[in-house]
Amino acid sequence: MTPTFAQLVAGEGPPPKQIEGLTRTDFVQWVGALADFMSPIHYDDSAAREAGYEAPISPGMLQAGMLSEYATEWLGAENMRRFAVRFRGVVLPGEPLVFSGRVVRKHEGEMGCQVDVELECRRAEGDDVVVSGEATFVVDREGEDGASEG
Repeated sequence: MTPTFAQLVAGEGPPPKQIEGLTRTDFVQWVGALADFMSPIHYDDSAAREAGYEAPISPGMLQAGMLSEYATEWLGAENMRRFAVRFRGVVLPGEPLVFSGRVVRKHEGEMGCQVDVELECRRAEGDDVVVSGEATFVVDREGEDGASEG
């Protein structure tokens, strides 16, 4: 169930979500879905090595998409109004990743009750951020009992 405006607390978010690691197959499927074979560093060993990587690297949009999924599982895809990311590192095959988020601001605006959230995708080992993001969601004001929250 999507949390309400009253239930969301600045500085808090859902539990982090860890995945055990993306595979080369994940990389190729993503590139294929986008029909973006112009960057062989995502699927070709020699191209990746020529670019200075030990193996093909994940397309950053794959982690961005997973970060969006994490956020929308929390606050609802139908409620997202803005989503932006910054790519900050590369991901190699098999690297475990952790997705996390927290509320940074609650406010009312033209769209009603809104929350701004910060999002991160980090390496589980080493803990460095590979994708950071921010999003705005509209949320219901109503409390669990249906009473209006003030």
